[in-house]
Amino acid sequence: MSTPAARMDGRAWASLFVLCGAVFLEGIDVAMLNVALPSIRADLGLSTGMLSGVISAYVLGYGGFMLLGGRAADLLGRRRVFLFWLVVFLAFSGLGGFATEGWMLLIARFVTGVASAFMMPAGLALVTATFPAGPARTKALGVYAGTAAGGYTLGLVVGGLLTAIGWRWVFFAPVILAALILTAAIPLIKEPDAPDALGGRPRGGFDLVGAFSVTGAMLLLAYGVVRLERPSHGAALTACAFAGGLALLAAFVAIERRAASPLLRLGILRSAALVRTNLSAALFLAAFAGFQFLMTLYLQELRGWTTWQTGLAMLVVGIDTVLAPTLTPRLVGRFGNLRVLLGGLVLAAVAYGLFLPVTLDWAYTIMFPIIALLGVAFALAYGPLTMAATDGVDESEHGLAGGLFYTSIQFGTALGLSAVTAVQVAALGGATSPGAGLDALRTALAVPFAAALLAALITALGLRARATAPAAVPGAPSRTAEPAQEPDKTVA
Repeated sequence: MSTPAARMDGRAWASLFVLCGAVFLEGIDVAMLNVALPSIRADLGLSTGMLSGVISAYVLGYGGFMLLGGRAADLLGRRRVFLFWLVVFLAFSGLGGFATEGWMLLIARFVTGVASAFMMPAGLALVTATFPAGPARTKALGVYAGTAAGGYTLGLVVGGLLTAIGWRWVFFAPVILAALILTAAIPLIKEPDAPDALGGRPRGGFDLVGAFSVTGAMLLLAYGVVRLERPSHGAALTACAFAGGLALLAAFVAIERRAASPLLRLGILRSAALVRTNLSAALFLAAFAGFQFLMTLYLQELRGWTTWQTGLAMLVVGIDTVLAPTLTPRLVGRFGNLRVLLGGLVLAAVAYGLFLPVTLDWAYTIMFPIIALLGVAFALAYGPLTMAATDGVDESEHGLAGGLFYTSIQFGTALGLSAVTAVQVAALGGATSPGAGLDALRTALAVPFAAALLAALITALGLRARATAPAAVPGAPSRTAEPAQEPDKTVA
């Protein structure tokens, strides 16, 4: 007969499986759409600006509402926020599948991005609240991060196959997956906070003024980032977007300093470890997104490969789906989170560097081991970054910490895409020959290489800071039952 503890453990892992399905859904949704864009353009007759807007709309919704989504999860209940926005995600992904005009796609992708902005920090907070700090949480976050990474990488393959059938299936497939996740989530996921008069959630009201100001700031900054892809198109408008975003961000900081119940407790940003984690996450995802985009251009436009051939070529990156939940937690337990993260970032920089001399006649046997190395790097880096996102943060603010983490990821992704596009376009100029295209692509490949190197440097500085940190005060409280090992499991 099973014990109550065993039943609780079984329920916890079942709920983790559901939450992993949601983070996989978000990743695969983004990757599939990127592959399907040429087919969508051909079918609906979209202009280049409208096609770019389909991607930008998601970035604006995701980046603009992430902090608000993270705090809403803390204040309103993680389960409630997660389930409600999963339904919204389902509905508007379906709307995208029925789109007959560009504006319908824009609305569908913007609202889908907003839904992800609320779902993702709520999901991460549910994971950290369900599993206590220690080996169980490390393993759970390894599985969670591996599934998220798998969504990004496997989405290329799935998107290529679905697009071959019909691009609308790129929208309908997430609807089916979301419906299955919702059916399982309703009975399995429970609000993990202790039941009290406030439902175990933080006291205080909702900072609406702060919410509006930071959302406006994030929307303007995200809009400015996506406009960087074409720096010569309305430079004044791009500058105004950044200036307006920074002004609203400054106003937000002033509001939060005086608010009785701030949306973002500014003290959380005093943690050097948290800041380094988010910077490293932004740079790591910027490098991967930029490299993924350039590889698509290289294989399809310069080499003439089909969408499904491109997807299969990148499939080996999905090795992180296997390694992240199995190997990474063991390495973290033995060497510490920070060392494993640094190893992953260094491997990523090496992989990008090995692609710098790419030619038009490279055989896939040359590319395969480099892409596989990138998959290993992703497995070693993404999981520790996810683990570090809420490390040392009070349980009541895990939604907020998750919001900061996913905001960094989304802005890093958008900035990486914009940076490689801007460099590639500037290097190409008006040339149209394959040789000129290859030279421009090589120049743009320096962007992910430099971003990965910078992320590794930031992490190395954290490792050095931890090594030179003064010893803990005797008798100070510890977050785990093994205080002697705890410093090796955190990012300092």
